[in-house]
Amino acid sequence: MADKIVKGKKENRIKRWWRETIGELRKVRWPTPREAWRLTKIVIIVIIVMGAILGGLDFVFTKLIAWIVG
Repeated sequence: MADKIVKGKKENRIKRWWRETIGELRKVRWPTPREAWRLTKIVIIVIIVMGAILGGLDFVFTKLIAWIVG
């Protein structure tokens, strides 16, 4: 009998989680295709800029360490 109670509680938790998840997804304001494309371009630009900054720092520190060691 205890197994049935535990199983029932687990099923109730899963059902409640699913209902709450669906309820939260209904509250979401999804971006329009235009907004999504604009945000995607911003992310790509930030990635390129950060890659260039990190690449430049890597180059500088590599040269600096090589100069100190060598």
